[in-house]
Amino acid sequence: MKLKFLGSGTSQGVPVIGCHCEVCTSPDTKNRRFRSSALITTDSGKKILIDSGPDFRMQMLENNEDHIDAVLLTHEHNDHVIGLDDMRPLIFRTRKDILIYCASRVGEEIKLRFPYAFSEEKYPGAPSFELHDISGPFNLFDAMITPVEVMHYRLPIYGFKFKNLAYITDASAIPELEIDKLKNLDFLILNCIRKEEPHPAHFILPQVLELFKILQPKKLFLTHISHHLGMHQEVEDELPENVHLAYDRLEIDF
Repeated sequence: MKLKFLGSGTSQGVPVIGCHCEVCTSPDTKNRRFRSSALITTDSGKKILIDSGPDFRMQMLENNEDHIDAVLLTHEHNDHVIGLDDMRPLIFRTRKDILIYCASRVGEEIKLRFPYAFSEEKYPGAPSFELHDISGPFNLFDAMITPVEVMHYRLPIYGFKFKNLAYITDASAIPELEIDKLKNLDFLILNCIRKEEPHPAHFILPQVLELFKILQPKKLFLTHISHHLGMHQEVEDELPENVHLAYDRLEIDF
């Protein structure tokens, strides 16, 4: 299987509109981050998208991707779902509904946010989705997917585990009951919004490094990165061995 980071930035993306800090004005492409999203390619070639934010269209175009077989949604915040409408060309070409797997609460929010996708009499050009509730581990195509419930401030959201890799974004705490799912992985992906100032809804760097000691993955990649974390290469050089910053278009084979 393969995971490709389509985006590794926060809800504002990097650069941030109107910001002139060294990160936002850097010519290094690793300092330019679309909103967080990842694309799983299964062993049989099926494409499973994790989250569809406002950059979905450009993420697909810049990565030369032309189809999605299913979508996993971590939660309902706009930077993770609002790009669903841009799946219309994929739906028109295949003449199939896009499969969406998410918590039931998230599914209800999708219906509210995109009512035209669920109307009995759709207007021409409307997208169409087929919602599936996640309530535990499930098989999708040739992949076993284990949801990992984490806390995003007071909101319970999902991360996802595939084989020896887990992808977690927007977390501020991991309940004890979920910790064992994340121990001794080959690859662990965790959100890390900035270096020092505590954030109520996201891990910061000291918290992530403490989790690295507890969970002991072979490699840890940080995503959902803001411009406050610093210049990509400078931060990368300061990190412990086997801890790395993700960047857009980075691919992991697992």
